Amino acid sequence: MTKHTCILVGAPVDTGQRQPGCLMGPDAYRTAGLATSLEELGHQVIDTGNVTFEDRGETAPDPKLLHWSETIAWTQALADVAETAIGQGLPIFLGGDHSMAAGTVTGVKRAADAQNRPQFVLWLDAHSDFHTPISTATGNLHGTPVAYFTGRDGFEGFPKFGSPVPDENVCMIGLRSVDSAERDALQQSEIRRHDMREIDESGIAKPLAAFLDRVAAANGMLHVSLDVDFLDPSVAPAVGTTVPGGATVREAHLVMEMLHDSGLMTSLDLVELNPFLDERGRTATLMVDLAASSLGRKIFDRPTRSHL
Repeated sequence: MTKHTCILVGAPVDTGQRQPGCLMGPDAYRTAGLATSLEELGHQVIDTGNVTFEDRGETAPDPKLLHWSETIAWTQALADVAETAIGQGLPIFLGGDHSMAAGTVTGVKRAADAQNRPQFVLWLDAHSDFHTPISTATGNLHGTPVAYFTGRDGFEGFPKFGSPVPDENVCMIGLRSVDSAERDALQQSEIRRHDMREIDESGIAKPLAAFLDRVAAANGMLHVSLDVDFLDPSVAPAVGTTVPGGATVREAHLVMEMLHDSGLMTSLDLVELNPFLDERGRTATLMVDLAASSLGRKIFDRPTRSHL
C-alpha cells in the first residue's frame, strides 16, 4: 500500500447556509480520531490547524445572497492553502459546509495546471450544487460550488483561476435532490451524473469504475468531495440537509475502497458535518471510517486465488 503524507486542513466554514453548526466539523473529525486512524495505516499525518480568512467587505450583487463577502474570503483563503498543501502530500479538508469546495477545488486545480495534468472531481452528494448566484432561490452559497469551479456565470468578485474544470471531468454520484433549474442546467452540460435510482438499478461500482478509468487514462489528478448527505440520514444524521434514500454504509465503503484500489485520489473534502445534529458522534465516526477506507483500511487483502 502506498504511504502518504496526509495534510489535515480545518475549514470551519459556516457561511454557505443558514443552519449553524458546521464550523464545529473540523474539531469533530479530530475528536473522532481521524489522525490516529490514518497513522495506524502507516501514513504520516500533519495537522495544519484551521484556516482563517480576511473579509474585505465585498458587496453582494443581490441582497438574497447569504454571506457573499465571507464566502468570497473563504474561497480565496482555502484556494491558497489547498494549492500549497497538495504540493506537500495528500490534503484532507475538514469542513465546514460545501461552499468550501469552491476554494479547495480552485486550489488543487491551480496545482494540476502547474503540472500540466487534468483535474477531475468526484462529487458524492445528494445535491448537485450546480446553482449560480443568479439561479439560486435560497441564496445559500453551499449550493453553488460546482457551478463556480466549472466556470458558470455570476461569480463576480470570486477568485480567478486559469481555466475551469471541464464539465466532462466531473462525476456526481448519489443525487436525489435536484431542483428544476439545476436539472435543466445539468442536462445542458457534459457533467456525468448518477442518481440513486440508477444506483438502485445497476449498483454503485459500475459508474465509479468507468469514471476512474477515464481519470487513469488521462493521468488526471482526482479531487473527491464527500458530503455527509451522500449517506442515508438513518446512518448519518448530522447534516442540515437530510434527504432520505441515500447511500448505505456498505455502498459508501465500497466507493472509498475502490478509490484506494485505484490509487488515483490526490485530495479529499469531508463536508457538511454538523456535530450539533449528531448522535453521540456517530456521523463523525462513520466519516472518519470512510476516509480510512479511502486510504487503505480493509477487512482482508484481496489476493488473486485459484478455485479448485
